[in-house]
Amino acid sequence: MNPAKPALEAPSVSRPPGGADRAGVYVHFPYCLAKCPYCDFYSVAADRSAIPHAAYADAVIAELGRRVAECGPREVRSVFFGGGTPSLWEATELGRVLDAIRAAFRVASELEITVECNPTSFDAERASALIDAGVSRVSIGVQSLDAERLRFLGRLHDAPGALRAVETATRFDALRVSADLIFGVAGETPDEGAREAATLAELGVTHLSAYALTIEPGTRFGVLARAGKLPLCPEDAVADGYQAIADALRARGFHHYEISNYARDGAVAAHNVGYWRGEDYVGLGAGAVGTIRLGEGAPARASRELLAGRRRVRYRNAPSLERYLTSPGAPAGELELIDGETALRERLMLGLRMAEGVDVAEAARATGGQAWPERRARAAARLVARGRLAQDGDHLVIPESAWLLADGTIAELI
Repeated sequence: MNPAKPALEAPSVSRPPGGADRAGVYVHFPYCLAKCPYCDFYSVAADRSAIPHAAYADAVIAELGRRVAECGPREVRSVFFGGGTPSLWEATELGRVLDAIRAAFRVASELEITVECNPTSFDAERASALIDAGVSRVSIGVQSLDAERLRFLGRLHDAPGALRAVETATRFDALRVSADLIFGVAGETPDEGAREAATLAELGVTHLSAYALTIEPGTRFGVLARAGKLPLCPEDAVADGYQAIADALRARGFHHYEISNYARDGAVAAHNVGYWRGEDYVGLGAGAVGTIRLGEGAPARASRELLAGRRRVRYRNAPSLERYLTSPGAPAGELELIDGETALRERLMLGLRMAEGVDVAEAARATGGQAWPERRARAAARLVARGRLAQDGDHLVIPESAWLLADGTIAELI
């Protein structure tokens, strides 16, 4: 593949005052009309009329009370409704959850509130209802603009429906609009992927995520792949598609600020930036994951480790709607205590996905990990010599031209 062109000036990604008391909130809505064959998130297929809209909102609000007690006072900068298909949720019930979050936490003056939407459940009426509920950003799951690839991916919409949904969203000044694409599907050429990205850019979206198709073990695609029955795109073609999309979006004023994400006019996804910078996030909903620093209301089963200074935990709610709806305030299904070294490795793993990179010393101070053990210092020197890493003192960046090798680069460092 051709080397990447020089990057444009990276967009400004603001850092609000404060630090440890910041958090995002992720709300998982597990219902969808059909399960996509590549998706490994917890979801349950259901007609919209069969979804217990109010009961699920009640359960999320009940869980919120427990999480607030565990993590203590926080300033929330972003709320992200993911799924599943959150655009299926009655907007009044989604709004009720938002109101409870606003009441439970301090909220930043510019609170980003995102809802993932599928074209099959998004129109002007739904957009207006979401805005009335307080939503400021929508992320539309386009995935492809080709009929055959949409069928292969198990999507229920067609290309005209996807374009209609994006065009509708961009007509509302109160909404920032993002779109998702999947590339690297068997039979897709790099030019086709680039044209799809260009089409969406020209419709007026200010953010675009482009993900290579990944085959996860627990999915229908995973089963087919193990049996040798799933057509796959050659690695070289995936790499060329990645570069073609990046070039197409750069030519249209988008900054490539993270390996899979592009923003115009600084419209980065604040919620995802929080993940990549290692900030806390409160997960709510069936199957949801959260990572928080514990407060006074920490779970009793974590108290011994708390005394040893290991104050950060990752929890996962049981992926069971029946259990969640009947016992939403119950303890998480899984609880992992995160020590400083683990937190630092995760900070490097995620932060090096961004164009801004990571200050290793700063990350070590924040996590309690060791910044420069001898093995990491040697690995960094080797990677710099090979052009896969740039270093300025404690600050590390993976050059955009080496992003396709990022997984291997990060593995060597951590």
